[in-house]
Amino acid sequence: MQTMHRAIQLANSYRLAWHLALFLLFAAILSACGGGSKDATTPTTPAPSLVSITISPANPTISLGLTQQFTASGSYSDGSSAAITKDLVWSAPGTVASIVQTTGVATSKAIGSETITATVGKITSTTKLNVQAPYVGIAAGGSHSLILKANGSLLSTGLNRTGQLGNGTANDQADLLQLGTVSTWTLVAAGEFHTVALRSDASLWTWGFNQNGQLGDASFVDKLNPTKIGSGTWSAIAAGKSHTLAVKKDGTLWAWGRNFNGQLGDGTVIDRIEPVQIGTAKNWTTVTAGASHSIARRADGTIWGWGNNSNGQVGVGPSLTVLSPTQIGTATWVSISAGQNHSLGIRADGALFTWGGNDAGQLGNGALSDRLNPSQIGTQTTWALVSAGSKHSLALKTDGSLWSWGLNVDGQLGLGDTLNQLAPIQIGDAKNWKAVSAGQFHTLGIKTDGTLWIWGRNIEGQLGNGKRTNLAVPTPLL
Repeated sequence: MQTMHRAIQLANSYRLAWHLALFLLFAAILSACGGGSKDATTPTTPAPSLVSITISPANPTISLGLTQQFTASGSYSDGSSAAITKDLVWSAPGTVASIVQTTGVATSKAIGSETITATVGKITSTTKLNVQAPYVGIAAGGSHSLILKANGSLLSTGLNRTGQLGNGTANDQADLLQLGTVSTWTLVAAGEFHTVALRSDASLWTWGFNQNGQLGDASFVDKLNPTKIGSGTWSAIAAGKSHTLAVKKDGTLWAWGRNFNGQLGDGTVIDRIEPVQIGTAKNWTTVTAGASHSIARRADGTIWGWGNNSNGQVGVGPSLTVLSPTQIGTATWVSISAGQNHSLGIRADGALFTWGGNDAGQLGNGALSDRLNPSQIGTQTTWALVSAGSKHSLALKTDGSLWSWGLNVDGQLGLGDTLNQLAPIQIGDAKNWKAVSAGQFHTLGIKTDGTLWIWGRNIEGQLGNGKRTNLAVPTPLL
């Protein structure tokens, strides 16, 4: 009996050991599978750390009055890169520009250079924001001037007795003041007593003298404020003495205003008080208007002239009047400009040509005789841009230098004297000119840094410096 009891105890011990072994095995399996234990943890890979910051855009240049959006991207320790959107702080000293810490939007405050810094923790990066003067467009008229700023605002100064300044009055002014509050202007042209301009929506606006219908609003009433003309979309404009030319975005050519000499090109000598299409061609790109003649360029580089040709200014030979667009030679051209009774052009190879009246040396050929067809000036082929005034001429070369010739009674040549010049002569030694516009007796220029320069007649306040004295050398308008 005792032996049987001990056998039963031993059997129970084996059974307990077996169950214990099974439990330990099951626990080990659960542990290996990651389950069954509240204390089990999964190993994690450390997040990649930021190594460097790249700011975009790098070293941008903007005009005074505009803003610049900066963004930042990061390079990380695992070789990846991504835009930085968290914990990013922007900063700037604030002398030339200020910047919003959280957005990276910088606002220009003065001309110069500002250091922009992006910071995340202990990692920083910098770039330069360059702020230049704000002027991007100029139009010198008879005795008034229009200036376009980079922010889309338009400034005017000078003679205003027929409302050509567009400021709602007929009062002359000698200071350059903003025209209204509109900031969507993109292009401007000035005639003798009227002004034409485009806005960013490609709409056309005119104001000033309207005796011959040159404003195109179907009336003969002067306008003291910009007046919208029609509903078309436009790409190029030109204002003559009393007529206006424009090209629509579809490449068609339109004209209106005085037409006594056929300067509208519609085959008649009848004034038009609203835009009339000239011909059927749809490849016009550029127009320029003189006192009573017109020249335009087509997309194929050919140029065409019409209107008063008494001095050869149309460039098609001895005909006194040309009533419709007539091709001038067979060359291709890149720049054209019409003055009072002369014309300028730069051929596609960079050669300079002039034709028309030459009583003050405005053709620049060393003589005082008229030319009935384009005649090359010198042998250089480095000319880039031309502008014809009443009887003076200016041109830019590809190296950025500025040259002038012709009438100089008011210092409009910018040479420091009032002597006429029969051939091109360089104005100073600067080689950073970007644009030039010749008026009746004054001149405006813009340099590549966006600064505005003025010279010539100023009796009517057309230079906009608050004075009424002539300037014989280019002078910055601050």
